[in-house]
Amino acid sequence: MTSDNNLNKSILKADYTVIDTELTGLNIKKDSIISIGAIKMNGTKIHLDKTFYKLANPESKLKPESVVVHGITPSDVAKERNIDEIIKEFIEFCGKDILVGYCVSIDISFINQELKRLAANPIKNYIIDILYLYEHLKKNLTSNRCFSISTHSTSLYEIAKCFEIPLYNSHNALFDAYITAQLFQRFLTAINKCGVQEIKHLLNISSPEKGGDLFKIQGEITNF
Repeated sequence: MTSDNNLNKSILKADYTVIDTELTGLNIKKDSIISIGAIKMNGTKIHLDKTFYKLANPESKLKPESVVVHGITPSDVAKERNIDEIIKEFIEFCGKDILVGYCVSIDISFINQELKRLAANPIKNYIIDILYLYEHLKKNLTSNRCFSISTHSTSLYEIAKCFEIPLYNSHNALFDAYITAQLFQRFLTAINKCGVQEIKHLLNISSPEKGGDLFKIQGEITNF
């Protein structure tokens, strides 16, 4: 687990790694990771020169319905490595950073499943889900135009549109991580102005442990 001393750190000075995965499907028992993307942040600064992106040859078969979503075909991954080495490289890239994602419980569950298979420890980093953070800000910042726009969608892309974030190469793990990072950048600024200034308070609002099981969220989750 990240050092407890970091709980008192300013949210504008903390180190984050924003992550995303693409999957063969959402069944944790049958489906697999086919790509992982990540990008580093320090406070609100996005480090475009510090990124991670790997394709993996999955254990599970690629299904037509998932190929339609992410555009990754069997021929794209046929010569790629399996997930074993890639997961180790990903964990090393993340280090002790706070992990940030959209509906991130799904990503973490699949990553931990692979770590368990390799007899490795599960992820112990602190985790932030921007969907919970967005819902909190939407309830408390009704005067802000971006947060007051009426959208009942839980789609990452619909939320991004509210903040005029360009959408391109959607359902690519690295670009989705970049979209998520841009949203998190805006959310950090907004939540800091609301008086949430330390990591421990940010986690109280946006940790998946506080928000519940994202597998049960009803909406437009098609992150595979």
